[in-house]
Amino acid sequence: MSDITRLETGPRMSQAVIHNGVVYLAGQVGTPGGSVTEQTQAILASIDRLLVEAGTDKTRLLTAQIWLSDIGAGFADMNAAWEAWAAKGHTPARWTGEAKLATPDYKVEIIVTAALP
Repeated sequence: MSDITRLETGPRMSQAVIHNGVVYLAGQVGTPGGSVTEQTQAILASIDRLLVEAGTDKTRLLTAQIWLSDIGAGFADMNAAWEAWAAKGHTPARWTGEAKLATPDYKVEIIVTAALP
């Protein structure tokens, strides 16, 4: 049986859980009210920080789930920020959908998993 490590654990959730060589990040959101680009950039910075804290980085991403509150209005802007950030040749399996997020101030939420080295 392998150990489970939790990072930034709060009363409702942990920001990251590490088990069997895989890092699972909680859904990351940006600053409420910012543009899709601003929120996506803030989320990607959070993902970078959490991955480093877990002992890995974006070149080891396995999957990414991206939720947009309005896919028609935000898809191109989110993709531009994602493509500027993503490690070339190391992009994960990814899916994108539209969903109501926690509040109308959130436009993007991203959930990733990554392998440890």
